[in-house]
Amino acid sequence: MRDHRDAKAMARAMREALAERGLTITHSEALEIVARQFGADNWNILSAQIGREEAAADPGGIAFEQAVPIVRIFDVAKAHEFYLGFLGFAVDWEHRYGDSFPLYTQVSRAGLRLHLSEHAGDATPGGNMCVYMKGIRAFQAELIAKNYRYMRPGLEDEGTRLEVTVIDPFNNRIRFMELK
Repeated sequence: MRDHRDAKAMARAMREALAERGLTITHSEALEIVARQFGADNWNILSAQIGREEAAADPGGIAFEQAVPIVRIFDVAKAHEFYLGFLGFAVDWEHRYGDSFPLYTQVSRAGLRLHLSEHAGDATPGGNMCVYMKGIRAFQAELIAKNYRYMRPGLEDEGTRLEVTVIDPFNNRIRFMELK
């Protein structure tokens, strides 16, 4: 008997059975249907569950934790205005090798951690990251209510997800996404 770990094979078998009856669906549509059959809201959630189970079963004991992006900044005051004031992050720690050295700091909010760095070799300005989250409507409303003079991000419906995109003062783009 198959279980959720066989989801891709089940999606393929469903597509083949439907094709025999003259019905065509995409592989991604089949995956979404199979995910719902196992009680997941969508394929991404079921896939993540399968991945966690496979990682836990790794005989070498290898498991990855959250990635922490390094974001290049040039001005601490502007970075604080954006990340702390506008986005609502808090400073976890700061590090400098001396009084007139570049800042390296960690900011966080609701489980998301970012490293902000003035060090030239740590990251390239103009980066782009995707952050999956829950509560995107409330987050977008919170951002709009702050009346940040440089940005009033909208809530975009991208079909399978909702997105709020912000760009920091250093041209780094963060795409906050909530899967439907």
